[in-house]
Amino acid sequence: MNHFDVANGDADGLCALHQLRLAEPVDALLVTGVKRDIGLIERVPARSGDVVTVLDISLERNRAALVRLLDAGVRVRYFDHHFSGEVPAHPGLEAHIETQGGTCTSILVDAHLKGRFRAWAVVAAFGDNLGDVARKLAQPLRLTDSQLEALGELGDSMNYNAYGETIADLRIPPAELYRLIKPYADPLQFLAREAIFEDLRNGWREDMTRALALRPQSDSAHTGLYELPDQPWSRRVIGAFANHLALSHPTHAFAVLAPNTRGGYVVSVRAPHGHARSASGLCREYPTGGGRHEAAGIDDLPEEALPGFMVRFESYFES
Repeated sequence: MNHFDVANGDADGLCALHQLRLAEPVDALLVTGVKRDIGLIERVPARSGDVVTVLDISLERNRAALVRLLDAGVRVRYFDHHFSGEVPAHPGLEAHIETQGGTCTSILVDAHLKGRFRAWAVVAAFGDNLGDVARKLAQPLRLTDSQLEALGELGDSMNYNAYGETIADLRIPPAELYRLIKPYADPLQFLAREAIFEDLRNGWREDMTRALALRPQSDSAHTGLYELPDQPWSRRVIGAFANHLALSHPTHAFAVLAPNTRGGYVVSVRAPHGHARSASGLCREYPTGGGRHEAAGIDDLPEEALPGFMVRFESYFES
């Protein structure tokens, strides 16, 4: 019997996997990648009797590959918080899926493990732009203000590192980052002993400085749209910049676009806090779109679709 771990390469995916493997060590083959490389299940060479654990990957976008594994006799355990559509009813599937706002995959794993490695769930919640949730989750840990701030910076840095069109855009491959955090049950020890955190934080700050110097392509009373230049730093910072905008202006919706190498755009969308309409609802109107209520994206928006998207984005959240 072989084990496979399939995880998003962002803070939430890696921290969810880390918590689970701290509690349940197993020799597994890791399948991960850049944040938007979410069609990962189809790469898993599992056969009957094997076990696959999936974390922070959209079921909707991986449905066909998931069903093929289940029908082949593979057992699958699935933790996720993105829009899933109907969850397949299959005896080989153990699904822990919650799509309501204010949660993330690491929080679902934290609940499953009854808080055994909660500090890593706090890191992930900060990385997923759930600052208030992270602080509430952290209360039983009795952290100092400086320790909590450090966990927040780690979450932001890990999440920032996952954005890019290819691994070459990133500061460090997600699989390598997971290898570095793997020995540490306490993220504060990781921060104290591993130099990669400073590298990620400095890169995040440099790229954010570039983004913050830009003016919006369009804005209104309730929305703002930014178009980043065709540079690797743009593809790295797109998610962090969208999160910053959402935190700074919680009653506004934001769309941040960066050119991709296919001649189109990658798009990050953030919905206003408490808005009835979701970011994922807008992005799922496009073939490569998806996500969750507060934060979603489009992997490849064709150039000719950009004017229509700009109009639709504003009308979607203004109504």
